[in-house]
Amino acid sequence: MLNKVMLIGYVGADSEMKVTPGCIPVANFSLAVKETYKNGGGEKKTSTLWIRCVAWRRLAEVVGEFVNRGKFLFVEGRLQLRNYEDREGQKRNVTEVVVTTLRFLGPSKNGNGAKGVESSKSSEPVNESENPFNEPGGETADQEIPF
Repeated sequence: MLNKVMLIGYVGADSEMKVTPGCIPVANFSLAVKETYKNGGGEKKTSTLWIRCVAWRRLAEVVGEFVNRGKFLFVEGRLQLRNYEDREGQKRNVTEVVVTTLRFLGPSKNGNGAKGVESSKSSEPVNESENPFNEPGGETADQEIPF
């Protein structure tokens, strides 16, 4: 079986980093991935898909420090479906990409070009009860796209 995702897109908002009660860093961010196509009438259309991404451990620290709104990224990881109960007691499902590789595309702020970061530890599942992100990131179809 294969569970691998590769995405290129723009970060929609500054990343958010937290530390679990077990002292494991975790960060999340949303990535806007754009697709252009022609509809049945030959008209050019563009759609944007918002992808929720989560990074753990050292990669989370890098994301928390360097990933902010408007960054152009290559993200590689695996899909994960997570279930939780929100504050109102409603059961929620979240599909997200667990990031294993992150590459900054385009010129970096220090002018040294694109930089890549890869997780040094395997992306073994972490106890989801330690996940401090209890609710989806609030990405909506009408959210301002940073490009």
